[in-house]
Amino acid sequence: MRETGMVPVFYHQDAEVAKNVIKACYDGGVRVFEFTNRGDYAHEVFAEVNKWVEKNCPEMIMGVGTVVDPATAALYLQLGANFIVGPNFNPAICEICNRRLVPYSPGCGSVSEINNAQAMGCDVTKVFPAGNVGGPSFVKNVMAPLRWSNIMVTGGVAPEKENLETWIKAGVLCVGMGSKLFPKEVVAAKDWKAISDKCAEALGYIAAARG
Repeated sequence: MRETGMVPVFYHQDAEVAKNVIKACYDGGVRVFEFTNRGDYAHEVFAEVNKWVEKNCPEMIMGVGTVVDPATAALYLQLGANFIVGPNFNPAICEICNRRLVPYSPGCGSVSEINNAQAMGCDVTKVFPAGNVGGPSFVKNVMAPLRWSNIMVTGGVAPEKENLETWIKAGVLCVGMGSKLFPKEVVAAKDWKAISDKCAEALGYIAAARG
């Protein structure tokens, strides 16, 4: 997360589509990917996809998002998830992940939530929905008293130069992006090169903003 600065966020019920999207991101320079737990039998899709990724995208670090309870976290850890992400902060998930030394990045919307998550061992906290809880100015103001924080933002992030520069300058560790990185029409058209190009472009903007 720190090295590349971007975590694509994606779910599709068709494992083959998911594989192609992940490979496209990989070809575009992405090395950490969040598969979201958003559909029925999503864990079965992840199980198949993750095994495929291990062979075909060996440097990719695969995690699972939209995890709101410890049972779901445990299920995905058993299927090989390398990190867990949630839209909310559930301390019970910390216990599950800490036992396996797997990072848990909970969704937080206040200074207290971020601080409490850090106290429970969360090295990276996710500000979500970032565009609604205050945007880049919220992150900048949080980083002043909590300067050691590693903040990932999701929601309100776009693969555009000005948008990414603003978030990076505010002090985020990395950004998470979903629908704007994978427009439905692009996925439907199976234009995998367009996804690779968009990822490479976004990573370039992040690297430039970091200076």
